[in-house]
Amino acid sequence: MLSPWLELDGARDRVRSWSDRTGLDLIHLGTEADAERIQDTAIAQPLIVALSLLAYDELRERIELPADAPVAGHSVGELAAAAIAGVLSAEDAVTLAAVRGAEMAKACAAEPTSMAAVMLGEPERVVAWLADYGLAAANQNGAGQIVASGAADAIAQIVAEPLEGTKVRALKVAGAFHTGYMAPAEEALRKHAAGITPADPNRPLLSNADGTVVTSGAEYLDRLVQQVTRPVRWDLTMDGLVSLGVTRTVELAPAGTLTGLVKRQLKGVVTSTIALKTPADLAKLEDAA
Repeated sequence: MLSPWLELDGARDRVRSWSDRTGLDLIHLGTEADAERIQDTAIAQPLIVALSLLAYDELRERIELPADAPVAGHSVGELAAAAIAGVLSAEDAVTLAAVRGAEMAKACAAEPTSMAAVMLGEPERVVAWLADYGLAAANQNGAGQIVASGAADAIAQIVAEPLEGTKVRALKVAGAFHTGYMAPAEEALRKHAAGITPADPNRPLLSNADGTVVTSGAEYLDRLVQQVTRPVRWDLTMDGLVSLGVTRTVELAPAGTLTGLVKRQLKGVVTSTIALKTPADLAKLEDAA
């Protein structure tokens, strides 16, 4: 996950400093740990944010980015977006991700919960169907994808008996993210966030809550905390990007999923998409520039 990025100048030192802040050996975890260890949400979350920020640092070294280029993140990716927009320091973003991941892992262990991806189907009808099972639409990702979240037995039911016209696939996750099951994690994250003084964004920064641009750093940090128990509206976030005139997107590592959603949902509107999976992919952006 981290190996190719650690070869960049200064990257290893940055990750080492983040390891000191989080109490996690991110270099070992991102280069040598096995898949099961990496899939632990307490490990995955700080690694994802660290990797995104390494990719961004190298991106801005190679490409002169427009000062007003909008930025958005999906779920834990909002922490990286907040750092890119100057709301948080990189150190605070990675540390918050570690706290968020650890506390969400604890909340997941409290009772059996899970998630499932629901593909196709009319969004409003899918959301109502999930509610009949006591499930939440935790991620409304657009492009015909909604992620259900809630009690494990209810998730098993919808996987076994999908709504007509949909396909349902169980996800390998620790529990019901972005629901009330994560309330203890939200409370713990709020306590940690209270010690951080955010700055106002230095570029348009979109929120997963409703796809709008947030101009107050304090409000964005509060939204980051609340997001733990609230749905991710990536569909509205993509609409927000369009409203800002975005026609080209770059997805920071670990990349691919959001680029796929943009290609499907915003076909004909966004004309160029680049997913930075490894440093080698930066050459595509340099060529495009």
